[in-house]
Amino acid sequence: MNATLRARALRAGDELEGAPAEEILGWAVEQFGSGLVVAASMAEAVLVDMLSRIRLDVPVVFIDTGYHFAETIGTRDAVRHRYDLPLISVAPQLTVAGQDAVHGPRLFERDPDQCCRMRKVVPLDRALAPYQAWAAGSRRAESAGRKNLPAVGWDERRGKVKIHPLAAWTDEDVERYVQEHGVIVNPLLSDGYDSVGCWPCTERGQGRAGRWTGSTKTECGIH
Repeated sequence: MNATLRARALRAGDELEGAPAEEILGWAVEQFGSGLVVAASMAEAVLVDMLSRIRLDVPVVFIDTGYHFAETIGTRDAVRHRYDLPLISVAPQLTVAGQDAVHGPRLFERDPDQCCRMRKVVPLDRALAPYQAWAAGSRRAESAGRKNLPAVGWDERRGKVKIHPLAAWTDEDVERYVQEHGVIVNPLLSDGYDSVGCWPCTERGQGRAGRWTGSTKTECGIH
């Protein structure tokens, strides 16, 4: 089964390279239907808005790490209110207080990879388990590590098709869509934060420069 899905994903990646984002997301919805889930970080709701124009029963999953800015939680709540889509908030097994009790306080400083794994990666893995495919709003322009992001690819570790409808979009493309469709945007993006993650590990900065400042870490491990 996985071999067939993998071949299908890689073929679609070649065929859909350069296609409009709406076409890529539409392909994913048509191919997988209820077997598709969209992951949203709530930096902005571009992908959610696009999905709402195609199909209303595909779930959107948000990982509530317990460390989000209040503005991010507010964005999630605004998105839930506006769109008639199933929005699922998934929490880690341990609360922040529980994690502090088991692993010691401020794990995000001492071992950010372990903190990200427990508060982001494992909860997302659990949320994605029932689905064949998942879509995310990652873009090549966001960082050097994402420059080869495929429109459709294969998530080897999870054994799922992964879709990046916005892979080829520039910052200007995002802004244009936001303006044309009145998309909800996290207010932190207008306050010097180009990339928004958990508050202990996010500072103001261009691109992803404000994430895990002072370390070599550039990704949380989700992607």
